[in-house]
Amino acid sequence: MTAIQVIKEKLKKYPQISYEETENNISVFPVSDEGFTVSLEINQGIYKVFYNGWHEDFEDEDKALNCFAFGLSNECRLKEFRRNNKPYKWTMEYKNGEDWIEDSTTGLLIFAVWQKQTIHYLQNDLIK
Repeated sequence: MTAIQVIKEKLKKYPQISYEETENNISVFPVSDEGFTVSLEINQGIYKVFYNGWHEDFEDEDKALNCFAFGLSNECRLKEFRRNNKPYKWTMEYKNGEDWIEDSTTGLLIFAVWQKQTIHYLQNDLIK
């Protein structure tokens, strides 16, 4: 079974979830405005997991699947930086007790530095 097939099989338990797939990609859409899209892209044996603009590459399928599922859980959140309401930087955070710990950041090199920055916290609550 491919990684995409594994995800589709697990998503059957969550009928409220909508997703879109292609041959090499699957994206699960948030169920509220406070959530974020979680995607898996497979290209030449590399698994790339996306949380909106944040992403991480994996060579190990199981690690990629775990990261994908983590993004759908309430133990993960995305700190999204915006300028003029356009996202340009994303930090993945994980819950440790009552605290949120920053893990890694992905950002764009070109953004409007002169515009006011806002920070939005996005979180899925699809998997308990």
